[in-house]
Amino acid sequence: MIRVVLAEDQSMVRGALASLLGLEPDIEVVGEAANGDEVITVAEATRPDIALLDIEMPVRDGIAAAEELRRRVPGCKVVILTTFGRPGYLRRAMEAGAVAFLVKDSPASELAAAIRRVLRGERVIDPGLAAAALSAGPNPLSPRERDVLSAAADGSTIGDVAARLHLSEGTVRNYLSAAIHKTGARNRIEAVRKAQAQGWL
Repeated sequence: MIRVVLAEDQSMVRGALASLLGLEPDIEVVGEAANGDEVITVAEATRPDIALLDIEMPVRDGIAAAEELRRRVPGCKVVILTTFGRPGYLRRAMEAGAVAFLVKDSPASELAAAIRRVLRGERVIDPGLAAAALSAGPNPLSPRERDVLSAAADGSTIGDVAARLHLSEGTVRNYLSAAIHKTGARNRIEAVRKAQAQGWL
């Protein structure tokens, strides 16, 4: 049996996924989680073969959870299943250790087939998303620019961002200026919007 844990913050979607996978003769859902922190705890307890993660979850998103799972449950392969087929998400997920990236509007039979392929050592990526990621190019933002832009996304002042990230206000301004320039935005609000739309944050 292929042992799977699911992480999805919408309980109805999580239940539907568990039911669909439960119909497969060789797949067993051994744990479920509603956020990125919870899935790490569940995976450590159940030691699954596969962790099926949504990206946009509370507490810790699916990409951060994938990175932590790689460290704490190294035998577990991560499959990202998301509504948000953004090119930047695909790149970040692969960098975090995910071996498959599928969008939720794929047929259920494709998900089960992808899980089997991943267990055989293959990488599985939605073809349309792979093409979009290649044409979009790499994320132009440095890790620190991403941190600063993410911290500024809620409208925090320069001072608030500086205090939260333990940086000087001048350094925060420099990072924001670089991020605005690299995203081709007119201001930081637009830079946040553009970066989120590409999946860079």
